[in-house]
Amino acid sequence: MTNLKKACSLFVFCSAYFTVTAQVPANASITAYSITKLSDRFHIAPRPINDSFSLFVFTRLIKELDEDKVYFTKADIDELSAYKFGIDEEVKAKQVKFLAAVTKILSNRLAVMDTMISSVCAKPFNFSVTDKFTIAENKEYPSDAKAQRGKLYKLIKLSVLNKLLDEDELYTLDGKAFDDFLAKQEILSRKKTEKRFINAIKMITQYTGGLSQYVADEYCKAIALSYDPHTEFFPKAVKDDFETEIGQDKIGFGFSFKEEGGILKINSINPGSPAYKSGQMNKGDEVVSFQWGSQEPLDVRTAGADQFRMIMKMNNQEKATFKLKKLDGTERSVVLFKEKLIDEAEQNRVKSFILKGTKTIGFISLPAFYQDWDVNNDGAKGCANDVAKEILKLKKENIEGLILDLRYNGGGSMQEAIDLSGIFIDAGPVGQQKSKDPKVFTLKDISRGTVYDGPLMLMVNGYSASASEMVAGTLQDYHRAVIIGAPTYGKATAQAVLPLDTAFLIESDITAYKTDNFLKLTLGELYRITGNTAQAMGVIPDILVPDVAELTPQQEKFNDRVILSKPIEANKYYRPLPQIAMGKLQQAANEKMAASDYFKKLSDYNTAIIAERNEKDETLMLRPAMAEMKAFEKKINGKEEVKKKDVAFSVQNNIFTTQQEAMNVSLKEFNEQWIRFLENDPYLGVAYAAMLEMVL
Repeated sequence: MTNLKKACSLFVFCSAYFTVTAQVPANASITAYSITKLSDRFHIAPRPINDSFSLFVFTRLIKELDEDKVYFTKADIDELSAYKFGIDEEVKAKQVKFLAAVTKILSNRLAVMDTMISSVCAKPFNFSVTDKFTIAENKEYPSDAKAQRGKLYKLIKLSVLNKLLDEDELYTLDGKAFDDFLAKQEILSRKKTEKRFINAIKMITQYTGGLSQYVADEYCKAIALSYDPHTEFFPKAVKDDFETEIGQDKIGFGFSFKEEGGILKINSINPGSPAYKSGQMNKGDEVVSFQWGSQEPLDVRTAGADQFRMIMKMNNQEKATFKLKKLDGTERSVVLFKEKLIDEAEQNRVKSFILKGTKTIGFISLPAFYQDWDVNNDGAKGCANDVAKEILKLKKENIEGLILDLRYNGGGSMQEAIDLSGIFIDAGPVGQQKSKDPKVFTLKDISRGTVYDGPLMLMVNGYSASASEMVAGTLQDYHRAVIIGAPTYGKATAQAVLPLDTAFLIESDITAYKTDNFLKLTLGELYRITGNTAQAMGVIPDILVPDVAELTPQQEKFNDRVILSKPIEANKYYRPLPQIAMGKLQQAANEKMAASDYFKKLSDYNTAIIAERNEKDETLMLRPAMAEMKAFEKKINGKEEVKKKDVAFSVQNNIFTTQQEAMNVSLKEFNEQWIRFLENDPYLGVAYAAMLEMVL
């Protein structure tokens, strides 16, 4: 069940990083103080440092340290609650009494946790005994050590049960065969779960600075988040990781992996990467252990893919040693350093295809607004330039319309969003930005002319955010494109990463400040050229297409401390094009959805997801849990079963990609996966049907 799978996942990671020391880092008070000072000076809407601030920081920190409420006891929370409304005064006075208290208590609680985990996992779980994990137990802190062990027991048992529910063979057996299979899988699942929980504690010990630094960093993160959901405290490693995420070149080892039968195996090696150049890592190798620098190796044989991925993201600089088990059974240690990666299948993250049906329509996917960090290249490697290149390739194919897919595009570089908008409109305003200064700054496309002036459609959904919303809103306001899909995320604020130095000046060179800590700070609000904002509301598509219901709670408006922006005046130089007639487009989309089995089943799927999201007691008995799983999958699988080809076009490569494939087998496989996906995408089918009415 969905709730079953979510119930235990947080435990494995929520408490990350402790050592035996409980001493507060010397600079913790200065760091906390500096966050509030920089925020007061530059944040678009700074909040007062008062009791409300204290309560937020207290609640957020305790939740992050112990989201499953299994480490702290009720007495611990009662003791710490004495600081609940005094954190504001501590920050102002550069004191860390609360931080010291929570660090000491957490250190004491975690010191015995690995032993407790091993004790719980020492004996087989009996899934026939009437038992359940109640809502009340889930929400309450244990009253004492006995209750703490009891709750941990249920969390681990629930995790083991989830693994058993994933065993498809279990549903096909009965009698002795069922019992034998269950006994075997229970041992494997229990040992794997034990190692995952123990590995989580080992990960804690390897946090730079130990438990005290971890708690201090989480404390500072809570202080930053008290301003808004996107103001974040960045220790240096996190800042480096953030920049690689929105840059085109990523830092990494250069291999992908997969979980196969509960074992982590190397899936592919990127040409030219550290893994490739080592000559010692091959597809099919089993990852036995992982070691950062000279730290203790982590046994990852039973770690899940998510946990292994998290481990590898903990550091961007040091060398890592991978112990691999080769296909012949021998073991080999491979030392790698992270480097910037250039993957031919990924170096140009923009993908284009031709949709060949009654009309020839171009299709471009843009998953992120990455930018060119090299100032000497003048944006030559940014996503806007890459989109322009793909458009030129598609125009060689005589496309009659273009679909730009911004679904799941969470944003990135705002300058790239401005440049991308300029590809489709002539020079002029594309948006507005406001900082603490009352003056409104106009975001302009300064390049005359367009790269593409034909029929245009943008696909969006609830994960399209920030820069994606700016482009969608701009092209919608200019009547330049039809927006199709679900309402977007609703993030219309702008952030910048600043050095955590109270002497920082906004005009200065960031590299001149020597600090290991940074603050991603919300410096501005973004507005559409009409003066309206997508903040907390999103961009509402011209043609609404129902989407999966579970996206909705993740939108901006549901976040804590969300900024609610007020409309401003429209840009006076904004001159929209004639409105696009939507009647026939909407009708074509409606007819396509009405004829699609996928969309017929989507409503039932959404209803099931919403019901499953509701809190409820969870059974710890295998047979009832299997019955619940079968019932739930029956409700949701109908949607997936009909997610088959019902589109009225074939998907083809452009001639440039075809030529590249002839020389690159991995690129050919990569593109074939894309084509299979697009030919079975019901949302693209609806967009294509509507687009046909634009190109008559």
